[in-house]
Amino acid sequence: MTVTSHCPVAQGIPVLDADPFAAQSLEDPLPFQRQLRDAGPVAYLSKYGVYAIGRFAELSQALSNWQGLISGAGVGIRDLDAPKGLLQTDPPLHDAPREVLQEILSARALRAMKDTCMTRVAGLLDQHLGHGASGEAVEIDGLSQIAHALPVEFFPDASGIDESARDKFVDFADHNFNTAGPYNDLVKAGECKAAELATWMGQKCQRDALKPEGFGADIWAAADRGEILHENAALLASSLIAAGIDTTIYGIAGMLYALATNPGQWELVKQNPGLARVAFDEALRWSSPVQAMFRKSSQELQIGGVTIPAGAKVLMCYPAANRDPRRWDNPDKFDVTRDPSGHLAFGMGVHQCVGQHAARLQAACLLEQLVDRVEKIELVGQVKYHHNNVLRGWSSVPLRFTLK
Repeated sequence: MTVTSHCPVAQGIPVLDADPFAAQSLEDPLPFQRQLRDAGPVAYLSKYGVYAIGRFAELSQALSNWQGLISGAGVGIRDLDAPKGLLQTDPPLHDAPREVLQEILSARALRAMKDTCMTRVAGLLDQHLGHGASGEAVEIDGLSQIAHALPVEFFPDASGIDESARDKFVDFADHNFNTAGPYNDLVKAGECKAAELATWMGQKCQRDALKPEGFGADIWAAADRGEILHENAALLASSLIAAGIDTTIYGIAGMLYALATNPGQWELVKQNPGLARVAFDEALRWSSPVQAMFRKSSQELQIGGVTIPAGAKVLMCYPAANRDPRRWDNPDKFDVTRDPSGHLAFGMGVHQCVGQHAARLQAACLLEQLVDRVEKIELVGQVKYHHNNVLRGWSSVPLRFTLK
């Protein structure tokens, strides 16, 4: 239901009683996203006392305004006591760590890792698809056997972290993302292991625990050069992994689901393998892994002609903007012939995802080899979603691959 607010700080702003963090919304977020877009440039979520933005133009404006909508108070619904990590700091604290990661994770640096990534993908596909005869059909779980397996090995390997207990990275990140939402059963379920996982994560990213080559060693080397503080090096390394693994898992899962449920689009990719990167970015637009993050208004500001008061928490609904018909033609269609550049799945502005090239590399290597080996991708069962307060998660994507 939408009504007009009579609260002085929200005069004329539509008020929604919908709950984006309810189990029903996490299972199917599209109805809430449509409601948010239709309500207006900015809406007020009465259950949580926060503002929300779901239209493309207004969200782009908000994400670019890091001075008026700050991250240093925390990107979750609750405030932080102090800025923490790359994502939850603002310039100037944010500048030096980001410059370090931008250099380490540049497109140029990631291109040098393509051969290693291709070898890993080949081994993964050999394991699950084998080398059967043309026309042979192989059924696998696209989530656990491909989308999960690739990033869980890629990021720790690239960071120089040892091979033990790597699924803990997924659990650590899952809880961290959950805490950006309200204190609900999802957060409570992860609390029992949160401290243990945080300690384990911190230990994995200490200098003496890391291999001599990798992103982790590069971060510590930057500290030695005085580019960042030594006391922040382990946190920066762990932030990279925590932000990258789960989001890439769900990005690749969403891409496989999109191709399986849109066979005509897979045919286009096969005919033109150069569409591989477009296919991944279109999948990110169509099924954004990060559903929402928060910022806090440092002052009274105008977004889309609407006044947001100082000190307000503002929910940034990326997937709603990525399906905004004001920006995209036929936005609910997965279409590899469109230009998806400019989508907000990686954010925008100074906080745009610094690890996006690593995610794109993994998806491109996977698609390149699937094009060579697979004639048809089909969905063969009901997908299952993994509920997380701010991620569009999957727990199962049953697929059938027909070999070439």
